[in-house]
Amino acid sequence: MSKYLTLVNILDELRKEAPIEYKRYYPSERDDEGLNKARSRAFIHLFLKVKFGLLQFSDRENYITDGTNDGGVDGYFIDDENKRIYFIQSKFRNNGENFENINIELEELLKMDLDRITKGEFQDEKGIDYNEKIKKLIQTIQAISDKPKWKEIVIILANVKDKYKDKISALTVFPAEIYNYEHVYRELVFPVVSGTFYNPNELKITINVNSKSAGNRIDYYVDTSIRECNITALFIPTIEIAKILYKYKNSILKFNPRSYLDFAKSSVNKKIQNSIIAISTNEFALYNNGITMLSDNTFYSDRVGKKNEAELIVTNPQIINGGQTAFTLSRIYEDKLKNKESLDVFNNKEVLLKVITFSEDEENIVSEESRLELIEAISKATNDQTEVTEADRRSNEKIQIELQDELFKIFGYFYERKRGEFGDGLRNKYIDRSKIIDREIFLRICLSIKNNAGQARRASSKQLFKKESINSILPSKEEVIKYFFGYKSFEYLNEVQRKYEKDSNNRFGQAQYGYGLRYGKIAIIGVVSRYYGNKNNLDQFDANVKEITEFVLNKWFDFEEYVKIQPENFLYFRKYTDQETGQEIIEVNFDNYYKGRTLSKDLINFFSAIHDQKNLFDPKD
Repeated sequence: MSKYLTLVNILDELRKEAPIEYKRYYPSERDDEGLNKARSRAFIHLFLKVKFGLLQFSDRENYITDGTNDGGVDGYFIDDENKRIYFIQSKFRNNGENFENINIELEELLKMDLDRITKGEFQDEKGIDYNEKIKKLIQTIQAISDKPKWKEIVIILANVKDKYKDKISALTVFPAEIYNYEHVYRELVFPVVSGTFYNPNELKITINVNSKSAGNRIDYYVDTSIRECNITALFIPTIEIAKILYKYKNSILKFNPRSYLDFAKSSVNKKIQNSIIAISTNEFALYNNGITMLSDNTFYSDRVGKKNEAELIVTNPQIINGGQTAFTLSRIYEDKLKNKESLDVFNNKEVLLKVITFSEDEENIVSEESRLELIEAISKATNDQTEVTEADRRSNEKIQIELQDELFKIFGYFYERKRGEFGDGLRNKYIDRSKIIDREIFLRICLSIKNNAGQARRASSKQLFKKESINSILPSKEEVIKYFFGYKSFEYLNEVQRKYEKDSNNRFGQAQYGYGLRYGKIAIIGVVSRYYGNKNNLDQFDANVKEITEFVLNKWFDFEEYVKIQPENFLYFRKYTDQETGQEIIEVNFDNYYKGRTLSKDLINFFSAIHDQKNLFDPKD
């Protein structure tokens, strides 16, 4: 139920965004019914925030109609750009089991008076007036001048039985989109934690170009190994870029090796910020290298009915270079909004924008793999202002994307393939750091599970994240459960270690476990995962982790005694005789032993020899 608890935490944080006078969002701690109603309402807030980018509480609350005489409509949204009217019916459940298993009743859908509402009726069939928000919805629909061009869509935030899915549209009058619990976790929970509010295929951004730049652009065609590309280059107002990244964050950084909040750590930010805030003229255009953006389609026109102005429309935009610049501009913009300060600091300041458009035609469709290879090459060549590590460059590898999806889908954990990727979720308190899997630690665990415990501890980050390495180390989708078992064992070992932190005479539990907790955690995990075998009952997952990890950990002191006397380990365990006492002493170097090349063999030999009455261990597994 981990994903459900994350969902509830998100809803509670969204409730806290409500002004204090909205008392329905702040029920007393003993009012279980009131709390469930508040979360149910916040559930609609979550949908509106993620799907339509409504960042402010008040903007979302305006579209929520749930209440007495609501005509069966819990919320709505008017999408002027795409000419869509969305009607929302939502059912939130107060525990994880119900949320994932209970279906919405068809009678609930029959209560939606969409036929009457869309025909302008202000009362239900019994002659009772709809509430004021439903009346406002009706008036908004009536004010649409080109209504025949619009499409109505019903959003169902609830589970629906498979046998009823084909009948839903007949009940709701209009076509329906169903968000069952799996869709909610995948399309609402994960995006809001990772700051990817929109599906990039749905993005369309209009950039207003000011009078200095209108009509002054470079339009150039380039032949590449896979396709002809168009490059459009022009200077645009810095505030336009600020607004774009403020709203879209990681959604517009899909192909960038770094995430939105990872840019916050750079020392470059202060220089960029000063050139906007401290200088009133346009030196920014001289100092900054600009922004490179990808686009599926690019449209430019200087005939927009405004003198000396133009518009540039880019679809599915992705910033692959200049993310640091865009991030800093967005932070300045955000701070000004929060503090209700003037945005005049952006006046007359421009940034160079280079838009790369891949031309497509039906006869010569480029494979996604080829396209991504070219994008990676462009990104690598242009990202030289700020250091991009090997781990950053590998962040968009297919195997990492699939691993991230599987770990969230099965366990509700967030594998951080890009640094700072889940910073939004942390900053907004949607999740805590314990739910985030560090990519480097996970790779080391995987390498140990593959019988390379010594290499797992000694390899540098750069070595681990080489393309040929990462693809051989990370597990396939089918192996994810076993490797996550190893990660949970790592968490448990850290928990055990914390028990000894305050004991100055027994740091790391050395009396009980030797140097296992200090230097040998990665090696322990490699053994634990092999004992795991087929014990993959998810209901008993944590209990199995604890049982098997304790079993292995309790054997670790004996294991270290065993390795001390192996001839191949003489480099790590030097024997000598004390001249005064005549006692034989072994000088140990477990730090280097656990990085060594004899470790894997010792692990197999020692633990294969142990008779396991539970028959959990198979060295050939």
